[in-house]
Amino acid sequence: MTGRRLIMDFPITATSHLMPDYRARGGYEALRRAVTTLKPEDVTREVTASGVLGHGGAAFPVGRKWAVVKLGDGQPHYLCANADEGEPGTFKDRWILEHAPHLLLESMLIACYALQVRNCFVYIRGEFDQPYRRLAAAVEEAYAAGYFGENILGTDFSCDIVVYRGAGSYVCGEASALITSIEGKKGYPRNRPPRLTVRGLYQRPTVINNVETLANVAIIMRIGAEEFRKIGLPKSPGTQLVSISGHVSRPGVYELEYGYPLAKFIYEDCGGVLGGRPLKCIIPGGISTKVMTAKDIEGVTYDHKAMEAAGSQVGSGGMVVIAEGTCMVRLLQVMLRFYHHESCGQCTPCREGMGWMHRVIDRIVAGEGRPEDIDTLVRISNANDGTTICGMGDAAGYATVGIIAKYRDEFEYYIANRRSKCEGRLEVAEAVDA
Repeated sequence: MTGRRLIMDFPITATSHLMPDYRARGGYEALRRAVTTLKPEDVTREVTASGVLGHGGAAFPVGRKWAVVKLGDGQPHYLCANADEGEPGTFKDRWILEHAPHLLLESMLIACYALQVRNCFVYIRGEFDQPYRRLAAAVEEAYAAGYFGENILGTDFSCDIVVYRGAGSYVCGEASALITSIEGKKGYPRNRPPRLTVRGLYQRPTVINNVETLANVAIIMRIGAEEFRKIGLPKSPGTQLVSISGHVSRPGVYELEYGYPLAKFIYEDCGGVLGGRPLKCIIPGGISTKVMTAKDIEGVTYDHKAMEAAGSQVGSGGMVVIAEGTCMVRLLQVMLRFYHHESCGQCTPCREGMGWMHRVIDRIVAGEGRPEDIDTLVRISNANDGTTICGMGDAAGYATVGIIAKYRDEFEYYIANRRSKCEGRLEVAEAVDA
């Protein structure tokens, strides 16, 4: 944990996920203040003033999303917490679900109050066993304490929650596919407009926020928007949970204040590359983000503007460290296998394009590659960009084009010599393979 902490502000113990520990740290006091002293629109104004951005990858201002929902319109409104964390290398939401589930629940209750939501949902990844059990137990505790149900804390505010387990589809991490799945249909993404905040779950106004995004709400209401903005940077206030894995000495989940030096985080806080090897590159925010070489990260701070200027993104907060000696051709093969397997098949460019790219990279690795295969991968990636309902086709293209742009020589060598350029190569399949 580096810099000032907001979410990971308490020691992890055998009971830190339970109601008594959470309340001992002031838990649910922000909810009490919100529902007893503030109007719903006041809560949204406070969240907007904090400047908090979404932590699921898009970095959209949370307050702006909430403000679209019209209060008192006579319609039921819904809130969904996106806990379908399926991006390879990303496991920071899992940390919250396992160690601070009540932080998520209190934040959701505050959000439900602000948005006039009577029924809310947590859509959790089906493979998450302990996170699900921890969250389900926390929900039972919250009901028993009167934080969910009718007339919460003696007010007119009532709210119920459903924890909905997904069936393992990566695509259901996309907001519109998520709500389609909750409705009991095949988890296909939807065309937009209309936006989900206008017509979402059951065709009603719906707000979907990532787990970490929502976890910030209780903190903002506890310390105030002004204090929250003192942490991080003016355009990227607050902190980001970063799950780091791959060839790194101290993998795990860290909390970074936006603006923290990226090189310091990797080399000092995380102990550098495993075995003292030189750093080749990192995947900074889940495999959908473009790789950054060791040179690229020099002088870069961990925030949205700086990362974009360096040619990549903060993304979902899933960082993978890759050591020298790793074959980037094999790495791309693992990534494209994942994308091909996880394509829902609804959109032709993605359904056909993913399979085509997978076959091309398999051919290269099998020693049967052709020189034109490299440009074929780039051409398919560009053709998929912006042509699919969700961003999956785009994401696979970003990853492919990013790796080829930085390591084209490895692909040329592999095709010409029918073997990897990296002698005694390392494999990072364990780090990025779902």
